[in-house]
Amino acid sequence: MTSQTPSTENAVRACAIRASQSCPALERATDASIDTALRGMAERLRTARDTLVSANEEDLAAAVSAGMSPALQDRLRLTGARLDGMASELRILADVPHEPRDKVLEERPDHLTLLKRRRPVGVIGANFEARPNVTLDIASQFLKSRNAGVLRTGSAAQRSSRAIVEHVIAPALADAGLDPDAVQLVPGEDRSAAYALVSLPELIPLVILRGSGDSTRDLGREAARHGVRTLAHADGGGVLYIHPAADDDTVRRLITDSLDRLGVCNRLNLLLIDRSCYDERLPGVLEVLDRLGIGASLPPHAHQRGYEWSLDPERAATVTVDAADGPLHAARIANEETSGLAAAVATEDPAAAAEFIDAYAGSGVFWNSTTRLLDGFKLLRLPETGINIDRVPGPRGPVSFRDLYLRQYVVVPSGLS
Repeated sequence: MTSQTPSTENAVRACAIRASQSCPALERATDASIDTALRGMAERLRTARDTLVSANEEDLAAAVSAGMSPALQDRLRLTGARLDGMASELRILADVPHEPRDKVLEERPDHLTLLKRRRPVGVIGANFEARPNVTLDIASQFLKSRNAGVLRTGSAAQRSSRAIVEHVIAPALADAGLDPDAVQLVPGEDRSAAYALVSLPELIPLVILRGSGDSTRDLGREAARHGVRTLAHADGGGVLYIHPAADDDTVRRLITDSLDRLGVCNRLNLLLIDRSCYDERLPGVLEVLDRLGIGASLPPHAHQRGYEWSLDPERAATVTVDAADGPLHAARIANEETSGLAAAVATEDPAAAAEFIDAYAGSGVFWNSTTRLLDGFKLLRLPETGINIDRVPGPRGPVSFRDLYLRQYVVVPSGLS
């Protein structure tokens, strides 16, 4: 565990207090003012473009000097096209109807009405990887759900994220008549701030943990120690199972589409070929991987079968290849030896697809489609705060504004609801 310094904890606490002071007005805000703020953020991505790109170029220069891998540099980079995409997503989110505050569950025979009410959490924390666009993704989801937020990003994206908060988010909130303090970015690059974020249950009862690896797992354990709830996944990696009845063109498309970006959690990580057609299919699979500049780790492996290559900067351009004895065996490998994030089956046989789909227990399963679809905007047409792969009741897969609420039961006299 990383120790906290008093100054770091105080900085995070101060952010949480400022954010919490905005909560009452944010909960009362009209739908129109929320959506006006989102559209204002989209517009400011255009007007503040030079400032945002300049800040990002400073982050990228520092990252290159520090030896950051090309895959991680790609996640850090803000291009004009990416800023346009971020703006488009904000406008789409603004057009999404708000969830109703109250829903009638029953008109009871005792002349009472039972309602289910959605209430904001209050202040939600978020710790995420060095991806500047995530700053805006998470802030927009918090705003749409009427929650305030305290955000902490990796040190490599500090300048970019600070520019987004100061030149996009805060002024758009103010222009819409909302408190700009509703979204706070923890200042500084001290890693201990992440541990402070998960140690303040009275101020920040829920924290979104994005990122992968041991550090995220450790943050989850620290949060549990303090009684802070988390929505998180520490590990990722998509699985693709090729059934004997798979179409060759479909297989090539799925492999290609699943490896368009190497630094993301839902990329192709483990490719399983049915043993009955392994020798026949392997040359074609290797040809596609070679064309994409991807190496294949073939059996016998010197690593765990579910080893996540995106977390290995030196070997990110690698996919593990192995054999499986049918759909049930492939699903069992995906269930037991990978994170449970997402798996796909390539086949033209509906029975084989159903067998695989029914047996796989992860947060997303895909038939003749890529695991890269396990993403908030690609899957739900909404930005996401992160992906949750818990095996307990609650939101699983991409988490959007629709998931960030507390359920309250309300009973009122019938006719007054």
